[in-house]
Amino acid sequence: MKEIVSILKDTRQHLMNGVSHMIPVVVTGGILYAIATMLSMNSVQTSGAVESSNIVIDVLSQIGGVGLGLMVPVLAAYIAASIADRPGIAPGLICGQLAVNVGAGFIGGVLAGLLCGIVAQLLKGIKLPKSMQSLMSILIIPICTSLIGGIIIICVIGNPCAWLLTTLTNWLTNMSGASAIAVGAITAAMIGFDLGGPVNKVAYSTGAAVVGATVITGANCTFMGPISMAICVPPIALGVETFILKKKFSQEEKDAGVGAIIMGICGITEGAISYTAASPILIPINVVACAVGGAVAGALGTYSNAAWGGLVVLPVTSGISYLIALVAGVAVHAILVKILKADFVEKTDDVEEDDVDIEFEF
Repeated sequence: MKEIVSILKDTRQHLMNGVSHMIPVVVTGGILYAIATMLSMNSVQTSGAVESSNIVIDVLSQIGGVGLGLMVPVLAAYIAASIADRPGIAPGLICGQLAVNVGAGFIGGVLAGLLCGIVAQLLKGIKLPKSMQSLMSILIIPICTSLIGGIIIICVIGNPCAWLLTTLTNWLTNMSGASAIAVGAITAAMIGFDLGGPVNKVAYSTGAAVVGATVITGANCTFMGPISMAICVPPIALGVETFILKKKFSQEEKDAGVGAIIMGICGITEGAISYTAASPILIPINVVACAVGGAVAGALGTYSNAAWGGLVVLPVTSGISYLIALVAGVAVHAILVKILKADFVEKTDDVEEDDVDIEFEF
C-alpha cells in the first residue's frame, strides 16, 4: 500500500512523461491528417480508403490516421514506463489500445497507463528463483500486467470512461457564445502561464485529445483553435517587441528576436522562456495576452484541425479569424510590455574607488 501511495504522489511526473512522448506522435499524425482533409475537402477515414482517387491524399490520410491512432497507446505506455520502467511499456501499449477500442480514449489511456505502471511495479517485487529472474521483465510481468489491466479496462472502467469522454467532447465541440469565449480565454491563459510546463501541457493535451476525437469525423475542432493560436503569441510578440520596443531589451535579447519569431511561427512556445526568465513581469503579461487572444478566438469560432500551434498550421485553421485573434494577443502583449516592463539598464562592473590618503607620522 505504501508503494502505491508513493507512486501516486508522483502522478504529475508520470503524466508529463507520457505527454512528452505522445506529443511528437500526435503532432506528426495530426498535421498530416489535417493536410489530407484540407486537400480532399472531405472527411477522411483512418481505417484506410478516402473519398478521393488522389494517391497523395490517400497516403497522407493513412499515415496521419495511424499517427492519431497511436496517441493513446503511446501515452499509456510511457506513463507506465515512468512508473515501472521497461516492463511497463508493453502492457501500457496493449491496455492503451484497449482503451481506444472500448471508446475510453484519452481518459482511458491515462488510467490504463497508471494502472499498468502500478501493477507492473508491484509485480517487480515478487521474488523468484534466479533461473526465472531473467523472464520477469520480458515475459512474466508484461503478460500478467496486460491480463490484469486489460480485464479491468474492459469490464470495469471502459464504459464509464467512454461515456465521460463522449459527453466532454460533445460539450467542448459545441460551445458557443459566452461559454466559448470563457473556455477560449482560460485554455489560452494556461498555455501562456508556464510556456511548455505542466499547466501548459494540461491545456495542450486536452486539446490534442479533442482534435483526435473530432477531426476524423470531418468536424472542425473549435476547442483547439484558441490553444493553437495561444501557443505562438508569447514568442512572436516578444520577437516583434525587440524591434519596436528596443529600450526594453538587452542586446542579446534583441539578437534573439528573429529566432523567437521563427519559433513562434513553428509553434514552439518555449521561444519565450529566456525572456520570461530574465523578466518575471512577463509571466502575467503572457497570461493576459494569451487570454485576450483566446477570448477573441472563442468569440469568432476559430478552429484548428491540427494538434499543434503557430502559423505552420494556418492552412488547417479558420484562417482570417485565427490571424485576428493572434494579432489581438500580440497587440495586447506589446501594450503591456510598453507599460509594465522597465527599460533595460546595462550593468557595469566598474566600481568607483575612493581616494584614500594615508599619512605616516614620525
